[in-house]
Amino acid sequence: MLPDIRVRQRDYLLEISRALTEELDLDKLLGRILKYSIEMLAGHAGFIALNDPQGRWYLAVADGLPEAIQRYLNSWLEKISPTPSLTDNQLSELNHLLQQISMGTLSAVGLPLFAQRAVIGFIYIFRNYQGTFSTNDRSLLSSFANQAAIAVRNARLYTEINREKQHTDAILDSAADGILILRPDRTIERTNAAFARLYGRSQEELQSLNHEDVIRWTKLPNGITLEKAEAGGWPLSPRAHLYVEGDLERPNGQPPLPVGITYAPLISTDSTLISTIVTVRDITRFRQADELKSEFISIISHELKTPVALIKGYVSTLRRDDVQWDRAIMESSLQVIEEEADRLTDLIENLLEANRLQMNGVQLKKADVNFYQLVDRLAKRFQVQSAAHQIIIDIPKDFPIIMADETRIEQVLSNLISNAIKYAPSGEIRISGQTLPDQVVICVIDAGPGIATGDLPHIFDRFYRAQDTSRKTQGAGLGLYLARATIEAHGGRMWADAKTDTGARVCFSLPRD
Repeated sequence: MLPDIRVRQRDYLLEISRALTEELDLDKLLGRILKYSIEMLAGHAGFIALNDPQGRWYLAVADGLPEAIQRYLNSWLEKISPTPSLTDNQLSELNHLLQQISMGTLSAVGLPLFAQRAVIGFIYIFRNYQGTFSTNDRSLLSSFANQAAIAVRNARLYTEINREKQHTDAILDSAADGILILRPDRTIERTNAAFARLYGRSQEELQSLNHEDVIRWTKLPNGITLEKAEAGGWPLSPRAHLYVEGDLERPNGQPPLPVGITYAPLISTDSTLISTIVTVRDITRFRQADELKSEFISIISHELKTPVALIKGYVSTLRRDDVQWDRAIMESSLQVIEEEADRLTDLIENLLEANRLQMNGVQLKKADVNFYQLVDRLAKRFQVQSAAHQIIIDIPKDFPIIMADETRIEQVLSNLISNAIKYAPSGEIRISGQTLPDQVVICVIDAGPGIATGDLPHIFDRFYRAQDTSRKTQGAGLGLYLARATIEAHGGRMWADAKTDTGARVCFSLPRD
């Protein structure tokens, strides 16, 4: 009989050992361990209680215990939480509790579950008859308790690893930059969604491709490439990061993408390369910023050079000692100097305003604005300046009063009328107004060549000037940029129509409330 028990014990332990490597469901595995423990100890019921990482005790699995007793045990365990282990008094209280529940008809044996020298739970086996559990019974139960502890430890390790994987996945998926993880042979182990979007292929399609099949440059990049670096012995240390910048080729006829790529090695304790983390950043905006800076320097240099040269030329001429200038020439020269000084002042003020706009936005001082009176005043002022144009007011005298910053709205209208005079050699300039239920719309229409379709999306950009007109007219490309910012600060919007037979048409809306 004894050999049979030992054989069965061995078979059960072997089966549990196999289950430990195959079964990921902790509850099922603990249920199997408890079932075999009850059978080997000739018991009738039992349970396993566990202590979670937060120190809360709970009934993990039970077999043969009525539901009422299970609920009672759970409530008792909840009362002693959180604590990493049960004290001797608490264990005594538990034994006494079980005796009370069974009216003294049960005998029980219980052992703690140890994992890494810490008590993570305990197992109890009951018999429905009086009798003492032998030393051999306790030894046998200890074997099952050890298996249960291993199962709990493995399950928690698996949960922790899975949680870390989910955490890593969440970081990768939420990253704005594209990320590649390369194996030591430079094949792609995984990518994130951001890189798939940047590159234009799905994550599944990129899986297991070679780095050099994906990271290809349209021309020689700035910085050493990964292939050349590895040929030279890279990486020599965990901090040996690489950075390369250039235009990345993309599939399916997509335009090249300006990117900056950082390579960071992950090295083991024995100095073996585990993987390479590749971060791919879209640097289109940085490149645009550089181009904008170059364009700004070019435009401002040109805009400053002309008035400064005129002022210097006229001043140098007037200062000549060998010529006696008459009054008319003096007045004409001083007028040019004054006009060019005003032009410099306007340019500097616009630059300062653009800077203030970027730093703090537009500051408004709102009051009631009578648009008819404002437009009438501006039309008379500009009409005196240009005999080649006829400025027409198409705004009713009972046009709604609007709450706005009158000084800034006047600057907006002055800019639009000035542009109409500048770009239309002659003809009619019409200023119209339309009243809608929740807003008013003001438009300035000229009889010039209009706005080319290719320029239309950019005319409100800072420092933008159309190529076909930039050589013929002066300006820094700030007027419409500042005008739109002012209108948007009022809660309205500004737009322009494409090139038409009637010329350019630029409009803005303002809320009536």
